[in-house]
Amino acid sequence: MPHVVTQSCCSDASCVYACPVNCIHPTPDEPDFLTAEMLHIDPVACVDCGACVSACPVDAIVPQKKLTEPQVQYLQINADYYKEPHEDRARIGGSASRPALAKVTAAPVVAAERGPLRVAIVGSGPAAMYAADELLTQRGVTVDVFDRLPVPYGLVRAGVAPDHQKTKQVSRLYDTISAQPGFQYYLGVEVGRDVTHEELLAHHHAVIYAVGASRDRTLGVPGEDLPGSTSATDFVAWYNGHPDHANDSYDLSHRRAVIVGNGNVALDVARILTTDPDTLAGTDIAPYALEALRGSRIEEVVIVARRGFAQSAFTVPEFAGLLDAPGVDVLVPDAEAALDPISDELASRGELDHATTQKLRLLAKLARPTDGSRRIVFRYLLSPAEILGDDHVTGVRFARNEIVVGDDGSVRVKATAESESLEAGLVLTSIGYRGVPIDGVPFDDARGVIPNDDGRVLAAPGADPLGGVYATGWIKRGPSGFIGTNKSCAQDTVRHLVADFNAGRLAPPSEDAAALRALIGRRRPTFIDRAGWQVIDAEERRRGAESGRARVKITDEAELVALARTAATPAAGTRTPRLLRKGRLVPS
Repeated sequence: MPHVVTQSCCSDASCVYACPVNCIHPTPDEPDFLTAEMLHIDPVACVDCGACVSACPVDAIVPQKKLTEPQVQYLQINADYYKEPHEDRARIGGSASRPALAKVTAAPVVAAERGPLRVAIVGSGPAAMYAADELLTQRGVTVDVFDRLPVPYGLVRAGVAPDHQKTKQVSRLYDTISAQPGFQYYLGVEVGRDVTHEELLAHHHAVIYAVGASRDRTLGVPGEDLPGSTSATDFVAWYNGHPDHANDSYDLSHRRAVIVGNGNVALDVARILTTDPDTLAGTDIAPYALEALRGSRIEEVVIVARRGFAQSAFTVPEFAGLLDAPGVDVLVPDAEAALDPISDELASRGELDHATTQKLRLLAKLARPTDGSRRIVFRYLLSPAEILGDDHVTGVRFARNEIVVGDDGSVRVKATAESESLEAGLVLTSIGYRGVPIDGVPFDDARGVIPNDDGRVLAAPGADPLGGVYATGWIKRGPSGFIGTNKSCAQDTVRHLVADFNAGRLAPPSEDAAALRALIGRRRPTFIDRAGWQVIDAEERRRGAESGRARVKITDEAELVALARTAATPAAGTRTPRLLRKGRLVPS
């Protein structure tokens, strides 16, 4: 009886390395890994050994016999993936792929004769933590992780929806990574303000930038700056207790909210706005946000996209999870669910891609609306033309689009003379992200990333690499992929860094670790180190246990700093156990 990958899949591929029969795909060395919405277990090849269950950091893999009713649909989603031809998998397939996979993912061994390797990582989200883990699998390496926020883990803490607690469990892996010898935090320290890029290089052999893509793309339409119009990213940060947004407020008194864009973030926000607050009470949602949602009058959330259903940006797992949300009707107008000519032709020939095929199958399951429940409405072929209102948002005017086929055969949209207005008291935009420049570090403004060649930072787009400077995550490749996608991305970057170190291309630090701590202490005396974060983490969990919640996040920076100051510095040389890494136990 097979095991099944379910909605909370993080795609970090730990299960791939643990599987003894190579039945989980796509693997990191297959072309579709970076674009896959989730991993899939082949129900025919699975031998029911359970190795993948132990390796999964978010409890996303479930034996078929233990599937809950909402999870049963993933049995078909997994199986359908293997009905399509995958030439690269057929070529790699079977146990013969295991050596090739190990070759692709293994970093060069740090040359001991060059002395201990010291690396600074800027950012503390998934990309940063996976990079730290890759480095710390070898003895003698030290890693200093910097983040401008007083708490770590980036979007895992401040971006993942509070009702996705299993997905947030990946932070337990990051806790283990940060507890390893050679790891140190400098939280509440902003590179470019408290310490310069050049100073980081003076104290380390190399610097890895893993700062993500934190700036939202804007609509560029009149009224976008009205109160009641903001980004979905800011709203997510607010209900997740992000320190920068703890004092924000939102007017939830109107019956309708509109979200422009239909990616996974849009679905998260719509689900939180329509979920019974009592369901959220046991999560780590910010207490002030829970109180605001209890008083919310929002009955309908409209998710608007400028293209058609076949081009929907949300993933199959997120759509499936939304359809199973209790007490919420999900609606798609029949006329707007129709396929464009190209997708319809592909569907008729059985050549439509796996993800779109699954979305159409789920769409067919939509039930009739029930009286009195909240609802989420998907609208298509609409582009925002104006946010309406004088001193606050009252609605949105949309231009209606039509689908056209370009000369190259691609599906595009063209505005028509028709328009439509929707009343709303809250408008949230979720149309993409881009990176933000860092002082002293090259930046590709056209792409919104740090220019790089597979992780080696370039002096300018198309120029030569800079010595000792690297990038990983969204700031390296743009805002694509999922939490676990950053693992293979970090592996590639670290592989190049270690190769450069072994080849003698990295200048040795001119200052030692004690000098770095003294420098940061002078510039930012309130910084929080590893021991300080461990105290904060324990206190948040304690408060959560007292109130029957996963944790109660502390959002006041002064309180965070005060808590951190009660931490005792651990003795030098303290060692901690290691996790299973890529199917092997790394000794301490």
